[in-house]
Amino acid sequence: MRQSELFTKTRREAPSDETAKNAEFLIRGGYIHKEMAGVYSYLPLGLRVIKKIEDIIRWEMNNIGGIEMKTSILQNKEVWEKSSRWDDNVADSWFKTKLKNGGEIGLSWTNEETFTNVLKQYINSYKDLPVYAYDFKEIFRNEARSKSGIMRGREFYWKALYSFSKDEIEHNTFYEKAKQAYQNIFEKVGIGSLTYTTFSSGGTFSKFSHEFQTITEAGEDIIYVDEKKRIAVNKEVYNDEVIESLNLKKEELVEKKAIEVGNIFTLGTKFSEPFDLKYKNEKSENQLVFMGSYGIGLGRLMGAIVEILSDDKGIVWPESVAPFKIHLIEIPSESDEVKKKSLKIYEKLGEDNVLYDDRNIRAGEKFNDADLLGMPLQIIISEKNIASNKLEFKDRKTGEVKMISEDELPNLC
Repeated sequence: MRQSELFTKTRREAPSDETAKNAEFLIRGGYIHKEMAGVYSYLPLGLRVIKKIEDIIRWEMNNIGGIEMKTSILQNKEVWEKSSRWDDNVADSWFKTKLKNGGEIGLSWTNEETFTNVLKQYINSYKDLPVYAYDFKEIFRNEARSKSGIMRGREFYWKALYSFSKDEIEHNTFYEKAKQAYQNIFEKVGIGSLTYTTFSSGGTFSKFSHEFQTITEAGEDIIYVDEKKRIAVNKEVYNDEVIESLNLKKEELVEKKAIEVGNIFTLGTKFSEPFDLKYKNEKSENQLVFMGSYGIGLGRLMGAIVEILSDDKGIVWPESVAPFKIHLIEIPSESDEVKKKSLKIYEKLGEDNVLYDDRNIRAGEKFNDADLLGMPLQIIISEKNIASNKLEFKDRKTGEVKMISEDELPNLC
């Protein structure tokens, strides 16, 4: 992509009402556009990041047997009345509207009822199980207050997988696979070393659920971390009984602030029961399907990456999710040699890997923009470098600068 053809522009300042670092850098860099409080549009660079995160998640879900589908955003009132969660006194997150021909519909705020209602049409026998169905979709929540940039919004993009198993034993086997898949995801997006599997409240059907909490001072949650065992306990369930049941020692737990970047839950028969989601076992006996839930907000994860990995100059993207691996910076010159060399390198490295800054602006502005945008590698082409038959190569994360020959590029990039 040529930067001169990218309609977005960098900004010196973020909107005055944005206090979260992720929103500040992403808006200033032209990754997102704020529509209103808690609602953001993803611009070309931001969409590339989201799609790369999506691809990582999709690979991990497919690898443990997930089957992707796409559920509707518009929700049928009658479906949700079965679980009682249409009632605003039970679930207060709804955006609801009226149909012109009468009746109410809602916009998805979660997916349990949707998936259960769909799978009811296809599960009849033990031979139909297990099923691990998931989708990526927009979710809408009527939050009273929206804060923390794209990490907590009224509209957001997420992945939700629901497991449908014959019994708790089968469920637990998949649950452990999902737990590992989530850890793999956070490792791949660059925050694995700071992300802990965290025990939290399990609700009705299990003693614990699991959150994945990433350490940062920007976090909203308090967790207690065992750094050697790489597990943590959420403050909401932190007590002597829980610590003992997990075989932890209080004196070895460290209090930390953290961001929740994913969660997994055992649902049991909470939703299969009201939907009468049953199967016939080998003895032709009716059994309720045993369910689980596994969610990740992609925008929230993107925001967490920015909060955790950025520096005072801007974003520092991990290569796995960066919109482009390389930022090719052409320093304006009266000579045609810089342009020719830049175009040659651009074509050699591949247009899909490179954001090519071909704009006719001052070098200082280009360097500031490159650091703000945060591509992992920067290659600077100038008259001085060409004269010495070298290219200037900068690692955005470490700040290390090397002078390299053109022949060395394939090894470094």
